[in-house]
Amino acid sequence: MDVKTFKLIHPVKYYKDYLENNIRPDGRELEDLRPLAISFDAIKGADGSSIVKIGNTTVVCGIKAELSAPKPLEPTLGFLVPNVEISPISSPAYRPGPPCEEAQVYSQSLADAINHSRCVDLEQLCITPGKLVWVLYCDLVCLDHDGSVFDAAVTATVAALHTVKLPKIIYNSDTEETEVDLSALSSLDVHCVPVTTSFVVISDRIIMDPTAEEEKLADMTLTITISDGKMSFLNQSGGQPMDHEILKKCTKSATRRERSVKKMITGMLQKRKEQK
Repeated sequence: MDVKTFKLIHPVKYYKDYLENNIRPDGRELEDLRPLAISFDAIKGADGSSIVKIGNTTVVCGIKAELSAPKPLEPTLGFLVPNVEISPISSPAYRPGPPCEEAQVYSQSLADAINHSRCVDLEQLCITPGKLVWVLYCDLVCLDHDGSVFDAAVTATVAALHTVKLPKIIYNSDTEETEVDLSALSSLDVHCVPVTTSFVVISDRIIMDPTAEEEKLADMTLTITISDGKMSFLNQSGGQPMDHEILKKCTKSATRRERSVKKMITGMLQKRKEQK
């Protein structure tokens, strides 16, 4: 029996044989990360945008800023509305049509991860309390799905937020008229760089930054978001509640990655600033 046939018939056994030697079929060790690439201002028609690649996984984020009335219970807060789509061209596993359940879960988790990190002060998006606020629609599309899509989505959103520029708004409360001054643009203040890292468990082995194939074989999936060295969001699906020591180990690995990605984004933003 050749290797491809064996992998097709016995996928778990195929991976288990590799994992027993602390290595994966793609040559990485269990905690090795794939290369990360980030591009800013990828969509010229958006108010902020980016493209992020983690290995073969590619996610593009475009942000559109619109004016709206605030939520009745939060009259001084603007809001972010993330929406994740997994394009049918990203993988044969996805079909055209309404958003799949996976994409809907990513959208809600992305909103939670960004809001819990407090990387954007929603009060900064308020123009006139109770009357007018900014809404940032964050639309993300996965163009190539090879695992860790949520990690790429969080990084793409944060990178795109760093490129957002908002015009000056003058609101007349008497006439309720709004004047937009496009000549006075101000950058959005982004207070931290939340970074999400995914882990999966296959045959009792913890694997970091899983591929799509590894995610399909996983008994459990764990995502940890770190902001300024502290955990700001945690999500587990499947499996038994994670052991405290294992969670501690995963958090430590996620924190190391957060420092690395934060340094990368900060350095790229500084170079952009110097070039302008």
